[in-house]
Amino acid sequence: MVTGHCFQPLLISPQPWRRSLSLCLAAVCVSLSSCAFGPQSGGAPDRAALADEIVAVDATTAEAGTGAAEPTYTGTTQPVQQVVLRSRVDGQVTALTVDVGDGVADGGVVARLDADLLTVAVNQAQAELRARESEVAQAQAAVSDAETALETARVQLLQAQTDADRLSRLAADGAVSVQTAEQAQLTVQTGQQVLQSAAEQIRTRQAAVSAAEGRVAAQQAVVDQTQERLSYAVVRSPLSGVVIERLVEPGDYAESGDELMQIGDLSRLKVTIDVSDRDLAQVSVGQPVTVRLDAFPADQLAGRITRIAPAADATSRLVPVEITVDNANERVSSGLLARVSLTATEGDRVAIPPAALELAASAEPPTVFVVETTDGETGTVQARPLELGQTTDNRIEVLSGLQPGETYIVRSSGELSDGQTVRLSILSETDAETN
Repeated sequence: MVTGHCFQPLLISPQPWRRSLSLCLAAVCVSLSSCAFGPQSGGAPDRAALADEIVAVDATTAEAGTGAAEPTYTGTTQPVQQVVLRSRVDGQVTALTVDVGDGVADGGVVARLDADLLTVAVNQAQAELRARESEVAQAQAAVSDAETALETARVQLLQAQTDADRLSRLAADGAVSVQTAEQAQLTVQTGQQVLQSAAEQIRTRQAAVSAAEGRVAAQQAVVDQTQERLSYAVVRSPLSGVVIERLVEPGDYAESGDELMQIGDLSRLKVTIDVSDRDLAQVSVGQPVTVRLDAFPADQLAGRITRIAPAADATSRLVPVEITVDNANERVSSGLLARVSLTATEGDRVAIPPAALELAASAEPPTVFVVETTDGETGTVQARPLELGQTTDNRIEVLSGLQPGETYIVRSSGELSDGQTVRLSILSETDAETN
């Protein structure tokens, strides 16, 4: 059937067939002539044969802003300083002066609790203190009496000693009886005992004063404590900030330790992210970062790493890193989803695929081949050492060695060397100015 189909037109129109045959024979003759005789002496070389000898490469242009994508971490906005106010006494909440979202000043009153029982306790403690102070006064009066008795005994002893000396001389002269002299001497001994007893009474009563003063000091501490507890009935904010959460209502009964409200300082926010231990070398305290919020997609906040945890989670190997962001206008609230990107310290960088480095896999430092084209089809190769950064999304960041606008080779049909001439393939993507 194929043969019949091919020869059917010849039966109908032989003239076109003869013309086609003539053209085919002419083409064969030209081809045979070219193969047999080759290029003439002194003629131009065969461009196709020369192209086959030059290595073909795929090249592309380095562009600014195509650096390796920075890792993005998620966290939640929180106040840098946040406190939970708890009740420090038992009692009914009688008043709340602020609500969620209200601003409070440092030391400002935010709540009051029933203080009747605490007032009674303070009054009782103060009454007991006055009784203890009265004991001190009584003990001091007793000391004063003992000192007076001691002075009286000293005077009496001195008089008795004088009398005894005089009577002793008179007894020696026979003017008085010996018994009278002995009686005077006995009076002296009695006076000495009275004087010693009076001195001991002073020491005893002074000890009583010290004990009474100790009881006064202890009771004063009780008074101070009850007064302090009474002051706890008025709840004050320990910082300037905003009420983030209120957990009680007026009329609720709060026991000591119960949460009343949470207050945070929103002038600065912190975001805690978890960084893999493999990326820990890329973060440092003081490093700038970029923070974006889903709540404000058009805004970009500048942050800074302020703290890196000293230990990673033993299971996940993640290290908590704290970011601090200024929020002077307090526009950003707590609890928002934040996306944190590490910010490069220099300008836009370029990144290259790993295949570009594989062309000089044994080179140290890592090397890429840059090509300078002359006619848009061929160019000269230059081996360029690079300083590399992080690898993200199958792209390697170039810190130095390759500038935006330069053309580098990503694939090659053969081995490359410095100064070699190469031919750019049709897959190459270069700037028009370079071509």
